[in-house]
Amino acid sequence: MKTGILTTPFAGEPLEKVADFAENHGIVGLEIPVGPGVSHLDVAALTEERAGRLRESLEARGLEITALAFHADTTSAGREEAFQDRVKEVIVAAARLGTPILSMCTGMPVDGLTRPETIRQVLPDILRPILDYAGEKGVKVAVENTHYTCLRGLNTFECLFETFQDPHFGLTYDPAHLYHQECDHLLPITEFGDRLFHVHAKDILIDYAKRARVGIYGDGWWRYVIPGFGHIHWGEFVSHLRAAGYNETLCIEHEDACQTREEGFIRGAWILGQFC
Repeated sequence: MKTGILTTPFAGEPLEKVADFAENHGIVGLEIPVGPGVSHLDVAALTEERAGRLRESLEARGLEITALAFHADTTSAGREEAFQDRVKEVIVAAARLGTPILSMCTGMPVDGLTRPETIRQVLPDILRPILDYAGEKGVKVAVENTHYTCLRGLNTFECLFETFQDPHFGLTYDPAHLYHQECDHLLPITEFGDRLFHVHAKDILIDYAKRARVGIYGDGWWRYVIPGFGHIHWGEFVSHLRAAGYNETLCIEHEDACQTREEGFIRGAWILGQFC
């Protein structure tokens, strides 16, 4: 198992600077977002030749692109075709780079429908062409369980994989999104182990005193933090991953407002490195 980073906090910086930082601090994997506002990689202009040069340059540093991330509202009405075309561009880029995973999200529940109903009734028309194309290109599609999208509780995980049984469709699993809901964040590892394609290492800190004051529907009683600075026991988490057969990247997603970009990634990599 290896540590990686989601490079979003370096938006606006050249990829070479990100690679310098990762190489200098023992970070191996780079998950590169390719949506609006991030300039690390122009997938539309990524020819076979350019992809080959980039791959060789990173390999010379001991680095690899472990995933490309494209997070947009999958279920946005009237934009389905444009969304599918853009995702297919990202799939082509991933194939050219030898990157095994496209990370994305399921999108929001549609007005008037529950999350399971959106998964069953809306997502097939949107995701089927994407999954078929990804299968042809040898790229896995992994959706993140971001709690405000269609993937919330474990019942929605079950619904998703009952609806989509493609072996190259799985999860970018983030335990923090389940923890503050008081869902079992370890159970998906055992129940959906063969669908764990990518893992986001993000911790969560709960202010129990504040929650007791404002209630669970109040604001400000939980926040995301760097691994090791919250409630998740990372040795336990990694042990469950290993038992389930996952031996890929722990990708640090830095959303900790109390740590700078660099110090957060460095500390997170050091903490996770004890278990990888």
